[in-house]
This record gives sequence, C-alpha cells and structure tokens, in this order.
Amino acid sequence: MTPPHASSKPFGLQLPEYPWDALAPYQAKAAQHPGGVVNLSIGTPVDPTPALIQDALKAAADAPGYPTTHGTAELRQAIVDWFARRRNVPGLDPRDVMPTVGSKELVAWLPLLLGLGAGDVVVRPRVAYPTYDMGAVFAGAASVAADSLEELDAETRARVRLVWVNSPGNPTGIVRSVAELKELVEQARELGAVVASDECYGELGWGAWDPEHGGEAVPSVLDPRVCGGSHEGLLAVYSLSKQSNLAGYRAAFVAGDSAIMANMVNSRKHAGMIVPLPVQEAMRTALADDGHVKAQKDLYRRRRAQLVGALEAFGLAIHHSEAGLYLWCTAGEDTWTTIGRLAELGIVAGPGTFYGDAGNGFVRVALTGSDERIDAAAERLRGH
Repeated sequence: MTPPHASSKPFGLQLPEYPWDALAPYQAKAAQHPGGVVNLSIGTPVDPTPALIQDALKAAADAPGYPTTHGTAELRQAIVDWFARRRNVPGLDPRDVMPTVGSKELVAWLPLLLGLGAGDVVVRPRVAYPTYDMGAVFAGAASVAADSLEELDAETRARVRLVWVNSPGNPTGIVRSVAELKELVEQARELGAVVASDECYGELGWGAWDPEHGGEAVPSVLDPRVCGGSHEGLLAVYSLSKQSNLAGYRAAFVAGDSAIMANMVNSRKHAGMIVPLPVQEAMRTALADDGHVKAQKDLYRRRRAQLVGALEAFGLAIHHSEAGLYLWCTAGEDTWTTIGRLAELGIVAGPGTFYGDAGNGFVRVALTGSDERIDAAAERLRGH
C-alpha cells in the first residue's frame, strides 16, 4: 500500500527513447549480407589512435592525485596555440579555455551550466544533433528549431538565451561563412543571448572549404572577422574525436567569453566534471601535432570520393556535405524506405528523421569505415 504522503510521480527524467534503437531491425537485415555488414550509421572512428598520442597517455598513467577541472597550464596553452595556428583565433587567454569530457557532455549540460530554466528558449538548427534538444530538456528550458533568428516571432525572440550554431553541421555538412556567422552573432548580441558554436568538424572541410586543395579554412565563431575582436557572449566547442581518432578518450574543450568561462569552471568544480590527467596529456600532444590530422584527413578524402560516386550511382542525390564526416543524401522517398534498400545491400546508414522533422526523406552516410569496408559498400552500391 502506498503511504499517503508518497508522491505518485515516477523517479527519473521522462525522456524519449534513444533514437538509434529503432535501427536494430535494419542492422539485423544488413548483417545477413554474405559479404558482411558495412555500418556507416553512427560515425565512430575506426582507424588507430596515433602512436604519439597513445605514448603520451601511457607516460602520464602514474596520476595518483586529482586532476584540475580547468585543465593544466600546459594543456590550456596548447589549446590557445592551436586556435591561433589552425582556427585564425589569435590572442586567446589561457584562462578562457577548459577541457571537457567529450563535447557531447558539454552540449547536454551547457543550458543548465548557463543557468537557463523555465521560460527560456534554446535555438538550434532545423536539422541537428539531437543532444541540443536534450540540453534544453535537462535545464527545463524550451527548444526551438530555426536556422535564423529572423524566423522567430517577437515573443519567442524575447526569451532566447542560447543559440546553437553547428558549422560544419551534423548531419548536413553545411558550413556557415564568415558573413553568415557575423550576422548571427550580431543578432544574438542584440537579444542578449549566448552563441555556442559546435565546431567539431572544423578541420574536415572539402572542396571550397579544403585549404590543402586551394579552399579556405572553415571559420570559427571566435575568428575576429566574425566576432569583431570580442568574445563577449560567445563559446566555441571542439572535440578531438574525429580529427585525432580520440572518441574513446572523451577529449574535447570549450573556449570563449571570459565571464562565462570563469563561471563554468567554478560550476564544473562543484559538479566534479573533470577530464582525467592522462587524457589531458594526450590532448596536449594531439593539439601540438598537425601531421596526424593531415594523414587522417587524407584517408577520409579518399573514402569520401569513393562513396560520393557510388551513392549517386545508386540514385541518391547528395545535398550540402561541404565538410565533416557525413554525406547527406536523398532518393526523394521516405527515409525508412531508403534505409531498408541500403540494408538489403548490407549497408547501415543513419536515418535523417533522427535529426528533426526537416530530415525526413534523407539519410546520413558516414565516412568512418575502413578502406576495405568503404570499397565493399561502393561495389555494392554501383552493382545494385
């Protein structure tokens, strides 16, 4: 018998089911292919973690004391140097950077760490990584899908406290230009809102955004051309998962507005959100070495070229996909119809519906397969 004072409210957050579970029957179908499954759905790195990074992790394995939440001085300087060298962000203060336990935890907890709650609005792209919405849920705020603040009505605009921009975008691969980012920053500042820029694929530009092949570098929200030399109200989020094959290390960082960063460092100290010291050392080494990043990008460039032609031969049109590790494709049919047809070939792709209503009709194909698996997928797609 329930005591009269007991609450009938269930314990735990009432969240939607994790969307990737819906792929299980298609994964089972793909696994029946005689040539084996080619899983290009989630986008987890498959190539080895570079030896120099593994060595750094091992060298720092004797770590009996508590690590620092803010990050070691050496790691923070490496992040600052990397921003200046690779992202056209000079003069960043080492106090204004901090390592995080992967970028997903920062995305999920940022609205709460910023003090958002009921009545506040978080804006995220129309087609977007689902964790932006979950971050709003955890904080008790509302999430609104929009690609421009001009799409919002006056009442909603007045409640906007946080604007997520994802460039290069996941899953679409869209890159926002300097002019587009500058306009967004100016609009958000007029509203008094924070702009958080998820830039995790910033080193993986293709075509016009591939510096090694005559293009320009993907711009950061902290680039002085974007922010006017001030980082007020701005945060840049970055991860080493993709460029350095460190997904298993949970190695990422955030940088930006001095006042916000100081508050977040303090909040994370209270909450015990700390990157282990060996991982901090691995990050420091990874950030100081551009060679392994180039080598990994060369692998992805080849795999991308192989898949582009094969997917088009299969009847899929590729939209955007100017950067990042995914090809955003449509056959002009329902998402799950395309997912099913690919599964018949032993190929698992990501359903576009996982990224919002605007993703219906699309599938996301990751470049994160071994050369052998990518070649197998291309052969099947061309011979369908």
